[in-house]
Order: sequence, then structure tokens, then C-alpha cells
Amino acid sequence: MRNAEATKEKILEAAMAEFSAYGIAGARVDRIAKMAKCNKNMIYIYFENKEQLFSTVLEMHLTRVYEEFAFTPEDLPGYAARVFDFMMANPDLMRLMTWFTLEQKTEQLDQRKEAHNRKIAELAKAQEAGHIGTDFSPAFLLTSIMVLATAWMPTNPFGPSIDPASSGKTDELREAIMRAVGRLAGEPASKENR
Repeated sequence: MRNAEATKEKILEAAMAEFSAYGIAGARVDRIAKMAKCNKNMIYIYFENKEQLFSTVLEMHLTRVYEEFAFTPEDLPGYAARVFDFMMANPDLMRLMTWFTLEQKTEQLDQRKEAHNRKIAELAKAQEAGHIGTDFSPAFLLTSIMVLATAWMPTNPFGPSIDPASSGKTDELREAIMRAVGRLAGEPASKENR
């Protein structure tokens, strides 16, 4: 049993590397098996097909995102900073999500959809309670926060061509994102400069 779990873990690690580099269509089960040092048939036994393996890898990493840091409507700038830091530290996940969007068209993972809807509901409650401004709808606000927090990822076609981490601009970008999100959320300027 322990060997089976270890093999699955190796397959999932190898699949993350393969899918983030090549997407679903370009990924090769042969390469995943070789990286995982297992028989190709084991992949099909555990995951049925390449698409199921991709979905498993993506869901596993999105679950990490949902569990590692909570959505905080009362501190949207802090939430945006945590998303920025997480994505800067995990560029493979951002590439994986980009491939999913490109190759799956309109299909959404249930877990991702549920988390999105939950955040919109929390933003609506925060607006009703007067904790954040009402200039923007909750859906617009959430989308804007995520776009700002992920705009400097290498997969963004409109982002910079220079990695912010290598240019020493990470802290500066994080602060700018926090200020922008604070303004979108309707925070007064004095609170933004904490």
C-alpha cells in the first residue's frame, strides 16, 4: 500500500512538471512515466487517462491554494499580497491554470467555481456591512483583485518581460498591488499606507 501511494505521488509530481510545461495536448504520458520512474500502465491504472491525470493535478494544487490562505474580505490588500506571493513562489501552478483555461474552453472545475462563488458572497456581505466600498460589484472586485495579484506572472501576455524577483522589484510590486486593491475596495488613503 505504501509503495502504491509513493508511486502515485511520484506520478503527480512528474505530471505537474509535464503539464505546466506542455499543457494537456502537448504532454506525453511516456515522459511522465519516465520522470516518475514507473511503468506507463500504472498511470492509466491510477488515473484512467491523461485528462483525468491533469484534472487531478490541478485540483490537488488548487486545494492547496484554498487551504493555505483564507479569503479575507476585511483585508483585501493583504489577501492580494498573499496571492501575489504564492503565485511568485509557484509559477508552475499559474502555467497549469493557463493551460487549463486555454485547452478546456468554458469547463470549470466544481471546486474552483464553488470557491469563486463563496468569495463573491463574502464580498457582498462585507459591502452590506460597510466594511468595504460599494463602487464595484463583488464579482468585478474579485476579478480585479486576482488580475492585479497575478499580472506579473510570466504567463501573462501583457505582463513585464523581466521577472520581478530577479530585478529586485517584488516588494515594490506587492506594495503597489496592495494600494491598488485598497483603492478598489474603497479604503481611505491613510489605511492603505499601513
